[in-house]
Amino acid sequence: MAGNSTESGRSVTSKITSILMTFTEGSEHSLTEIARLAGLPLSTAHRLTSELASRRLLERTEDGLYRAGLPLRMIGTGDPCPPSVAERAPCVLEDLAEATRSRARLGVLHELDVAYIEKQPGHRPVSGFTPAAVLPAHPTALGRALLAFSPTSTVEMTIMRGLRPYTPHTVTSPDRFRRALATTRLTRVAVTRCEPNTAEVAMPVFGPGGEVVAALELAVHDLGTELQPVMVALSIAARSLSRELAGPARPTPTAPHRSSLQPVVPRRPAVLAARD
Repeated sequence: MAGNSTESGRSVTSKITSILMTFTEGSEHSLTEIARLAGLPLSTAHRLTSELASRRLLERTEDGLYRAGLPLRMIGTGDPCPPSVAERAPCVLEDLAEATRSRARLGVLHELDVAYIEKQPGHRPVSGFTPAAVLPAHPTALGRALLAFSPTSTVEMTIMRGLRPYTPHTVTSPDRFRRALATTRLTRVAVTRCEPNTAEVAMPVFGPGGEVVAALELAVHDLGTELQPVMVALSIAARSLSRELAGPARPTPTAPHRSSLQPVVPRRPAVLAARD
């Protein structure tokens, strides 16, 4: 089917099927190409493609093209390839925000900053990665969880750029900052204070080779009552996502030797040290 024929009388199912059939060979298409290949007006192709993308049946690449989403790729293929962070992140953040009623974020290192997406409690959807959604690495829990497992050269470049004080609790001493990262490597928890009794807590997410690929973070509004429950939820989410990214029959190299259902919750002295 080609050309710009609108084919009046076509059902919605027929139109959606024609869109999905353009991706049968694993190709990537622009919206204009989808409309041409499916024989649909551009406005119709835009409306239906946007709805398919919102349900993750299609996904957008960094250069704005569309490709088949993970659910479509897995149907009938037996594809053993593990999902990517971008594919799983929205579901993980939705579950975290719903379970804890706190703001949830997932971040990845972008040069020396942290690009992130977030989910606020409630019905608002997960935000997407945008140029504006960038945080400095050194004063944030997300950044510490990522830098703690990054090459030494990345940490030193962050220090050389300057540890600017964003709050009264920001660590600005290079030696204290290195010690905080060492504590995070040991405990797999990064805690940064925002106000006297509020904080951000983050844990790393590891990829197939055991390298850190992302970090998950939750906001803590009351350190006295919320810290431990938040850490349990984060631990389960981070370890589950790490296992998914590792793929089938490939256990996460960084997982501790204990029951996979038992969350990693460090002793309180370690948590206090991680706040420095």
